[in-house]
Amino acid sequence: MSLADLASAAADLVPPDGRALLGIAGVPGAGKSTLAEALVTELAGRYGPGFVAHVPMDGYHLADVQLDRLGLRDRKGVPETFDAEGYAALLGRLREDTARDVYAPGFERELEQPLAGAMVVPAGTRLVVTEGNYLLLDEPRWHETRARLDAVWWVETEETVRMDRLVARHVESGKEQDAAVAWIGAVDEGNADLVRPGRAVADLVVVNGTDGWRTA
Repeated sequence: MSLADLASAAADLVPPDGRALLGIAGVPGAGKSTLAEALVTELAGRYGPGFVAHVPMDGYHLADVQLDRLGLRDRKGVPETFDAEGYAALLGRLREDTARDVYAPGFERELEQPLAGAMVVPAGTRLVVTEGNYLLLDEPRWHETRARLDAVWWVETEETVRMDRLVARHVESGKEQDAAVAWIGAVDEGNADLVRPGRAVADLVVVNGTDGWRTA
């Protein structure tokens, strides 16, 4: 299945009236944002930029001031460092409030902080693509997220590629190479182990291989 085929499958989720929400899940570094952005580009090219919007879960990271209060700064990125209920509420509004622009928080990677109102889903948008590690996490506070999504796809890639992406991401955000590798071992891989069971309940498994996109 090519990217064009995947885009067609995403477009097929859209009802005759209203809006569809597609989630993309996977372990850290698997290529969730890469797939989401590719789908948005493909669909915007077909139907116009007003057809589709991309709203990552990352905007619902708790700010460092809250992580410090909770004693979770050294575990940033684990499920309890996100406002899961706020994210689910946004998804509910995106599903129901299709006649008005909806603003959503973004995430500034250089600062590693959420940024309020950084994104907008224009009125009339027919498909919202959202992505994050925990969309299929089988924990009570994340169940409402899955309930608000029409489908959730699982994305994965080769382990060497995934690890290279993670190291590069942490270095770009200001960590030294050794600190980046240590963080991956201490936090990211624990998160990966936590979310991997979600693959079994995903609606579609998509592989980001060296030869392009395909389904597993």
